[in-house]
Amino acid sequence: MKKPAARFVRSVTRWEDLPDDGLPEVAFAGRSNVGKSSLLNALLRAPGLARTSSTPGKTRQLNFYRVNERLYFVDLPGYGFARTSQAERRLWGRLITRYLQERSALALVVHLIDSRHPPTPLDEAMMDLMRGQHVPYLIALTKADKVSGNRRTQAVREVKQALQARAMEVPVIPTSAHTGLGLRDLWRWIEQVTVGKT
Repeated sequence: MKKPAARFVRSVTRWEDLPDDGLPEVAFAGRSNVGKSSLLNALLRAPGLARTSSTPGKTRQLNFYRVNERLYFVDLPGYGFARTSQAERRLWGRLITRYLQERSALALVVHLIDSRHPPTPLDEAMMDLMRGQHVPYLIALTKADKVSGNRRTQAVREVKQALQARAMEVPVIPTSAHTGLGLRDLWRWIEQVTVGKT
């Protein structure tokens, strides 16, 4: 797979500062420390482009990365990090909810869940938020290289059970930023939902 051309464009904390060029956007959502930045860097084959940190919750804006001059990857703030203030979390929550529900340029939501653990209540709240939305939605199980094959199978089953309880049927893709597992499948989905929209 050819290395994508990617660059950081801007960080956004207000609706009015979102890009207005109409390019399709692929949003990456998940709890703090789930490995969003690492997966973004692996997908783009650009180590260090999306900032990773040993301190969970560092992403406090919607970070936009322009990819091949035809779409954006959008790194959403991680949810569930306790060290941020309640007021700040509410502010993020309002912006993220509005973005996921109203953003016309949004072409795909990639929801990251740690394969080492069952979905948390906050993960399930994200499923509830995405239920019935117009935008395509899939789940990427991160850090799949850190678990056994049996645990990986169990992780997929746990997520699918949570989805079935909500009458949702969406792809569930085990991934690893370290080994590259699942990255081609993610790219196929990204290409499928963004082709013809640029």
